[in-house]
Amino acid sequence: MQDLKKNSNTGEAKQGAERPSGRRTGFGLSSKLLVLTILFVMISEVLIFVPSIANYRNNWLQDNLAVAGVAASLIEDAGSVSERVQHELLEATGALAISYSHDGMRRLIAMSEKPDGFAATIRMEQETPWSAIACSFETLLGFKAGNIRVIGDVRMGAGQVDMVIPVAKMRADLLAYSLNILQLSLVISIITATLVYSSLRWLFLRPMQRLTSSMDRFARDPENKGEIISPSNRADEIGEAERQLAAMETKLNQALKQQRKLADLGLAVSKINHDLRNILSSAQLFIERLEGLPDPTVQRIAPKLLATLDRATSYTKAVMSYGKAQEAEPNIRVIRLAGVVSDVEEVLGLSGNDDICFESHISEDLEVNADPEQIFRVIMNLCRNAVQAMQEDKTVDASVIKRITVDAEVRGDRIELLISDTGPGVPEKMRENLFRAFHTSGKAGGTGLGLAIAAEIVKAHQGTLSLKEDGCPGACFVISLPHREQPKKKGTITRLFPKDTQISAGGD
Repeated sequence: MQDLKKNSNTGEAKQGAERPSGRRTGFGLSSKLLVLTILFVMISEVLIFVPSIANYRNNWLQDNLAVAGVAASLIEDAGSVSERVQHELLEATGALAISYSHDGMRRLIAMSEKPDGFAATIRMEQETPWSAIACSFETLLGFKAGNIRVIGDVRMGAGQVDMVIPVAKMRADLLAYSLNILQLSLVISIITATLVYSSLRWLFLRPMQRLTSSMDRFARDPENKGEIISPSNRADEIGEAERQLAAMETKLNQALKQQRKLADLGLAVSKINHDLRNILSSAQLFIERLEGLPDPTVQRIAPKLLATLDRATSYTKAVMSYGKAQEAEPNIRVIRLAGVVSDVEEVLGLSGNDDICFESHISEDLEVNADPEQIFRVIMNLCRNAVQAMQEDKTVDASVIKRITVDAEVRGDRIELLISDTGPGVPEKMRENLFRAFHTSGKAGGTGLGLAIAAEIVKAHQGTLSLKEDGCPGACFVISLPHREQPKKKGTITRLFPKDTQISAGGD
């Protein structure tokens, strides 16, 4: 008992593990979108920051060179400069020493202390964007220390200015500029990320969440029509996805409802079939007793009734086989087609019928390889449908001829059997699903199985059953079967009933 309980619990746990929980694990699409939006905005800000810091560094140097150049020009004209002016000039430029070169002569303008050496020498006319970026980040990250020498032309006037600037001074200004850029970038990033995320969420995430939630609800109860998604009026791909999903869910809902009905119908048919076969067996016993009576009429009718009951019993088996998978494999034999058509005429009671005329133009010696019982069922179904259609047609007057015509044509290695009538024909809206099970044409008492069974039987004979679209006043069905030439032999026509018997049969 403990082992059994353990196995049961293990099975339940396994089923629970295999059953989808419907919950997301890890980051959702919204979280991923938010992270990616922030990441991409920050990357954009970095790409903007790199050239901007180099540009700021160049402008910083150019401005200092400009101030030193103007001051050097004035001092050169004055001839001398006081220590106070030199100190103010060095404070304004942040330099340790400033010299001025003009006409091949170089003059020291101001100096606070003698430089010990230079970490780098920068000639502004030789600077490139890449060298400016590299120098800016080397300074910003502290890879350079000490002093740098900067040489540049005077913007206003001739000559060059040579300055010695501490790296720490330039680094402090670059850090301050970077901090300002960082603060501004954060504000821009937050605003941009919020706008982009909100837009993408409104445009894509919310519709996608609506689609997934609709699919989840529909998966829980697919037979509930209220769970089918209602498409929005969007004209983009999301709207198209909603419409396609609604169409798919509608078809699936209808298919599931039909399957449930078919399952209920199959159960009902199984019960009815069981009782019906018992009733038919009892009827066969009574008919066999009647065969012993000396009455000539009984002796003539009893065998036909037994044959009819045998066929009814086989039909009940065929209905069950159709519900399971397919019709039984045909028992192929060489038969005379005219005899089968004549039996159909007698069973339907059309021989000598004043209301409906039955015409068979099939040659008496035309042979075909087929199962006689199954081919009989196919022709029987088609002719019975024609009889019912013409009997139920209330739109015609008494002058209209009601006729069923059966023809056969040999076309190479195929034989085509044409069954036509002068009835109202098949409605246009019913032609698409004409040979599908349970798609009735709307006739009273119809189940929609007759043509489906007939098409399956013909297909098992390696043939086709189709509706001829034009050239007939009513409906014309074409049965195409393989045809193989048979040697001509004298003999009687294979018949299922004697010629002088008339038995009427009701519809399915």
